[in-house]
Amino acid sequence: MRLAAIGLMCAAAVCFAGLDASTKWLGAQGLPTVEVVWARYVGAAALSLFAARPFSRPGVLRARRPWAQIARSFLLLGATIAAFLALRRLQMAETATIFFVTPLFVALMAGPWLGERVGRTQLAAIAIGFVGVLIATRPGTAAFQPIVVVAVGGAVCNAAYALATRRLAGHDAPETTLVWTPIAGVAALTPLLPWFWRAPASPFVWMVMAIMGVCGALGHWLLILAHQRAPASALTPFTYTQLIWAIAAGALVFGDVPPAATLIGAALVVACGLFLALHERGGGRRARRERRDARAGARL
Repeated sequence: MRLAAIGLMCAAAVCFAGLDASTKWLGAQGLPTVEVVWARYVGAAALSLFAARPFSRPGVLRARRPWAQIARSFLLLGATIAAFLALRRLQMAETATIFFVTPLFVALMAGPWLGERVGRTQLAAIAIGFVGVLIATRPGTAAFQPIVVVAVGGAVCNAAYALATRRLAGHDAPETTLVWTPIAGVAALTPLLPWFWRAPASPFVWMVMAIMGVCGALGHWLLILAHQRAPASALTPFTYTQLIWAIAAGALVFGDVPPAATLIGAALVVACGLFLALHERGGGRRARRERRDARAGARL
C-alpha cells in the first residue's frame, strides 16, 4: 500500500508539472489570467463533484463551518492566481522553488495559528530555506524580477490554505472539503469572464486548455488516493519530485535552462523541507510512544 501511495504521489507531481507547463504556455498565447484560472477551476469542480457524488449523497454538501470553508477556498484562489502570474514571467523551476517554501511557512505559522511549538532547530531550517529562495531569485541583481514578491505571497496563501485544511479536518468529512474547495474560483471568476474572455486562436490551444484542466483535476485526485494509502509524513519527500519535472518541462517546452543559482537555491529549499518533514514524523512517533507508555502505565 505504501509503495502504491508513493507511486501515486509521484504521478501527481508529474500532473502538477504538466499543469504549470500548460498554464505558462497558454499565458504565452495571450490568454488572460482570469480565463486560464477559471478553466483550471472548472476542471477541479468537475473532479470534486465526481468524487463526492453529491446527487446521491446530498448531505456531503453540508459543512459544519461554511465560512471557514469559504475562507479556505479563497486562500487557494489567491495562491493559484499568484502562481499563474509568476509562471508568465519566471521559469518553471524558479516558480516551483518559491512555492516549495510552503512547508516552511506552514511550520512558521503553525505556532500562532494552531498553537504548535516551533523549536530552534525548526526555526534554523526555515531560515536556511528562505536563504535558498534568496539565492534562487537573486534580489539586488539584474536577474531579480518583482513578480517574485507576488509568488512569495502566493506561497503564504498556500501555507494558510494547508493550515485551514488541517483545522477543518476535525469538523468536516474529506468529501465535503473537496466539494467546497473550488467554490471561490468558480463563483468569483465566472462573472468576470465576459470582460476577459478571449477565444482560443486554434483547436490546439483548446486542446492545451483541456490538458491543463485534466492535469489539475487528475493531480488532485491522485493526491487524495495517495493520502488514503499512506501518512503524509511518508509522502512529503516525494512531492519534491515535481521540481525535477518542472526543470525538464521548462527545458523541453520553453528552452529554459535554470542558472546555477536557481539550482543551488532549490536544493537548499528542498533539503530544509525534507528536514522539517522528517522532524515532524519523528515528533509524531515520540507522541505515539508516549501515549502507549501512558496507557500501559494506567493498566498497571
